[in-house]
Amino acid sequence: MRIAVFGAGYVGLVTGACFAELGHDVVVRDVLEDRISTLQDAGMPIFETGLEELLERNRERMLFTLDVREAIEGAEFLFVAVGTPPTYSGDADLSAVWTVIDELPRDLDGDRPIIVMKSTVPVGTGALVRAALDARGLAGVGYVSNPEFLAEGSAIADFQHPDRIVVGAFEESDGDRVASLYAGIDAPVLRTSVPSAEMVKLASNAFLTTRVSFINEIANVCELVGADVSDVARGIGLDHRLGPHFLRAGIGWGGSCFGKDVSALKQLAGNSGYHFQLLAAVIEVNELQKRRPVIAKLERHLGTLRGRRIALLGLAFKPGTDDMRDAPSLVIAARLLAEGAEVSAWDPVADGRIHLHGVETAGSALEALDGVDAAVLVTEWPELRELDWAEAGARMRRRLIVDGRNMLDPVELRALGFEYEGIGRATE
Repeated sequence: MRIAVFGAGYVGLVTGACFAELGHDVVVRDVLEDRISTLQDAGMPIFETGLEELLERNRERMLFTLDVREAIEGAEFLFVAVGTPPTYSGDADLSAVWTVIDELPRDLDGDRPIIVMKSTVPVGTGALVRAALDARGLAGVGYVSNPEFLAEGSAIADFQHPDRIVVGAFEESDGDRVASLYAGIDAPVLRTSVPSAEMVKLASNAFLTTRVSFINEIANVCELVGADVSDVARGIGLDHRLGPHFLRAGIGWGGSCFGKDVSALKQLAGNSGYHFQLLAAVIEVNELQKRRPVIAKLERHLGTLRGRRIALLGLAFKPGTDDMRDAPSLVIAARLLAEGAEVSAWDPVADGRIHLHGVETAGSALEALDGVDAAVLVTEWPELRELDWAEAGARMRRRLIVDGRNMLDPVELRALGFEYEGIGRATE
């Protein structure tokens, strides 16, 4: 089958490459000339674990283009995988989605081509698109909501081994055809209405962020009463009704999806006349978690931060990606600079120079630690677990580390002479 994918971001590229791996012919179309040119030259415009190798392995079945006509020619499925960032009001910006729909020619033909919505959109978007297609004389074009559940850093594995495949369709036959694309992937297929499929994606991310904010609140209480949140989380996770997932305390969630989707669901409820108090609290807890613990712990040890030199280890919002959108590192760096600190930073793939003004970026983690008064572990890159911390300590002016992800072993670090601060862990 021939598939057109609109959008060459990580969702579009992972979707296209994975369908090519399943044996389909795939055309990826984007409006960004630089991005398409890079892909045509066998380059990679983004970093996603394993994606470069997957694209290279399936390059003979993939085409990258700026031309809408070239993208849709002979395509049976038109996957929409463009970004839907938040607007100032908190609503999702659907301008890129509507650009794709508006650019479809009126003579779009074939054996009932189907628009498949991968982009995360508010509930009700499918009905609006369906009405717009009908009004333009494209009643013969199908529409299916097929939300993505790809986590950056593990997106390929998430596509190939999903927990579920959600297919919401207006016409059952259209849903059947989209479901058949996933033949060979062992996962339950949930067939729903279009609005239900749209809601599944928003509700899933909202629930995951609720778990993260909950365990971060528990971590803050643990510090006050002398409990260890790592033990508490394990105890919670062993309850079969709850499970261990997303119960790791830290300095908050970020990225392109969680914040956007939670805000969109909260806004959707508000626009419908319902005040979603729980999500309001989830968002507030997360924003405070990015700001409060790290700065408070540094000030407790160092006093004023003016003139102090602080290293940020990791900048991407999570390991396995170079994405810094809504990353805690952005907030922490800004707070440190506002307090008058000097800030150095390191990340193996994310380019801090683009996003962090006034921050000195280093070529290695050890270089970032030269002469610093403290280090803050922001992103749980495996390189940091394997770092020679004895050498790291020798480079530092003061051996103080704030482990924002509870990744390191406090006993080992304290044995090396470090003052160690985790999140939700008792302080010696």
